[in-house]
Amino acid sequence: MKVGGTAGGIQQVMALRQEILARSQALQEVRGTGDAQKPASGATGQVAGFADTLQNAMQDVSAVQKRSGDMQAAYERGEVTDVAKVMLARQEAGVAFEATIQVRNKLLSAYQDILRMGS
Repeated sequence: MKVGGTAGGIQQVMALRQEILARSQALQEVRGTGDAQKPASGATGQVAGFADTLQNAMQDVSAVQKRSGDMQAAYERGEVTDVAKVMLARQEAGVAFEATIQVRNKLLSAYQDILRMGS
């Protein structure tokens, strides 16, 4: 029964990660940074490369973690009084980091499998 709970937990984490990424993308579009990057890849009709996609994902995780740290510091200074917002920001940062670790583990596993194919 514990295994089913873990699988459900992973699905919830991944769903929350997708929601965070969607919100982040929406914020980037509102700020105009998302639109500035799209014409470069869209003008040639090519899709962004794997390295670019991975780098953008890492930057998104970093931004979520920075925002969480900033909110926590503001709470400690007394500038933010809503502890629920601070805790939500910490949870978002934790989920984003955990999802990144899971992706890293899968990539490492795939890389090791590829290395074993040559033997």
